[in-house]
Amino acid sequence: MANLFEPEFDAEQDRPGFSWRRARLGRQAGGERLGASLFELPPGQAAFPLHFHLANEELLIVIRGRPTLRTRVGERELGEGEVVAFPVGERGEHQLVNRSAESVRLLIVSEMNAPEIVSYPDTGKIFARDTPPGGDPVEIGGAFLPLDAIDYFEGEPEPE
Repeated sequence: MANLFEPEFDAEQDRPGFSWRRARLGRQAGGERLGASLFELPPGQAAFPLHFHLANEELLIVIRGRPTLRTRVGERELGEGEVVAFPVGERGEHQLVNRSAESVRLLIVSEMNAPEIVSYPDTGKIFARDTPPGGDPVEIGGAFLPLDAIDYFEGEPEPE
């Protein structure tokens, strides 16, 4: 049974600067079209790079600690219980970083729309996936730089 205060962490990432544990509470509760993930970020770690979604709106609730929210207008520290919405598109750009000395816990609620495209403004990367956020492994997709873009008609055969 899913529990916010006694989570069963079922995913983790251990990358320099981007380490976390995740309890996919929406999935654990039987959700299909709405996701809810509890992230635990150690000190000095971020959940993900600065990004925005083109298919999925997200809602953040700070459960424990004081994470820093980075957006296109700057950074600010969030307090426990604070709720922030990230609409689809550039105005929903966000990154969550734990600049404190204690672990923080963040609940992120999301639509589960697929396909999904995520843009990363710091690097110009675009990530395309055929599965919803936090879903099963991507079968079709990956990260791309616009420099990799080709002409729309490249390789397309002309009609006979």
